[in-house]
Amino acid sequence: MPERNALSWCSLLHAFVVSGHMELAHELFDEMPSKSNVAWNTLLMGHSRSGNAKQCLALFNQMWMSGLTCDDATLCILVDACAELPDPSTGFAIHKVVVQSGWNGIPEVNNSLISFYTKFSLLDCAVQIFESMKTRTTASWNSLIDAHARFGYIEQAALLFESAPETNIISWTAMIGGFARNSLTSEALAHFVKMLTQEYIQPDDFTFGAVLHACASAPCLASGRMVHSCAFQGGFASYLYVANNLVDMYAKCGDVEGANNVFDAIHQKDLVSWNTMLFGFAINGLPKEALEVYEIMTYHNVSPDEVTFTGLLTACSHSGLLEQGRAFFESMMSVHGVQPKPEHLSCVLDMYARSGNIAKAIEMMEQYPEIVKSPGSGLSEALLSFCSSENLDFWVGRKVGDDVVARAPARDTGYVMLSNLLCASGRWDEAERVRRAMAEQGIKKSPGCSWIEVKGKVKVFVSSEQAIDLTDTVYGLIYLLDYEMRNSMLLCDV
Repeated sequence: MPERNALSWCSLLHAFVVSGHMELAHELFDEMPSKSNVAWNTLLMGHSRSGNAKQCLALFNQMWMSGLTCDDATLCILVDACAELPDPSTGFAIHKVVVQSGWNGIPEVNNSLISFYTKFSLLDCAVQIFESMKTRTTASWNSLIDAHARFGYIEQAALLFESAPETNIISWTAMIGGFARNSLTSEALAHFVKMLTQEYIQPDDFTFGAVLHACASAPCLASGRMVHSCAFQGGFASYLYVANNLVDMYAKCGDVEGANNVFDAIHQKDLVSWNTMLFGFAINGLPKEALEVYEIMTYHNVSPDEVTFTGLLTACSHSGLLEQGRAFFESMMSVHGVQPKPEHLSCVLDMYARSGNIAKAIEMMEQYPEIVKSPGSGLSEALLSFCSSENLDFWVGRKVGDDVVARAPARDTGYVMLSNLLCASGRWDEAERVRRAMAEQGIKKSPGCSWIEVKGKVKVFVSSEQAIDLTDTVYGLIYLLDYEMRNSMLLCDV
């Protein structure tokens, strides 16, 4: 090239950054005779997108010290980088720079700020920025729709979706994903079907992943197969993200053969693929197959993570493989460097409790007090549940139950499980006192819930719920079945 200009320098720099060659990008950057905002922003973007937020911010300090003023693109990159940090304080400082430099009126900068605040669960701050915007883009609406849906405010998300002047595939996917995460399977499927009628909207791999998650949560096999067909017709069934969700959907719907067929068809399996299939076998009572998946996975030099061990321990628990389960648990940190979590210890406790060895379960809890005491571990409740089972120690259960109630007096779990333990032991007066204490605290038992899929529709039944449209029909059918069963018994007696 006879002569290099700013455009040629920046073009090559951009090529290095996009291809992930950050060392070459830095070498070229250092050789540049003059560094424009475009050059700085390109290098900043490279570090931000590669997950190196600290390096991105250090580079910004160099830019600031060199006397260059940041523009809207710089600030967007910095805010996005701050969203990847463990603490929001740096992001607050960058937000202050945004206001001081007068860039807070630019929609793209505000969109980045909305995303930043929602990633740190500061929804009120995100809403405040959104409401202050004079110009809102589709991305602005999408960020807020997705945030409300992720935090469980699905009604507000739906209102925002309906109010948005324009929607795109991101808007629709955010709503479908929100419905799925909030166990609103029928709404997720209805939204997906409605989306298919929109001429200007075409589902992508993330859309299929979201709706398959809804089918897996129900579970709803017929609808899942329909979505699989749509994904196949659209050319997305072979996408790794979609294929992994298909394996998960089929496994959770009980169609292990379907899950295995999809799994076998994946050419380039990642850790999620292996974990999903392993876990699918484990939850469907096929421990031998689950352990075989692990053996093949390690043969291919795929390192296990915490999800892998949850699946392995679940498989061992369901098959009574005590020693192998204990060996897997102990190898987590010592061999693989994976820190055990409450769900792993819970599986080990379950293994010993199923074998009737409650003493060993208690010993395990005493060995790992930091896991037991971690917020929301639920391990004491699990042990109390084991003690409520047949042939287990009542007095251990009583001690654990009193401890659970003392630590979480506003939750129903401890009261209910302790009451059940007392009832199972014939201590009716004590059980009544526990129930009375629960009532005096104004605590109600969480209602039981079950569901059934009929002709592609999922019907949810909640304890004490009065569904006017179906109550008479359901009770009528129950009475009819009761009559038929009693008649059959009389005929058998004769």
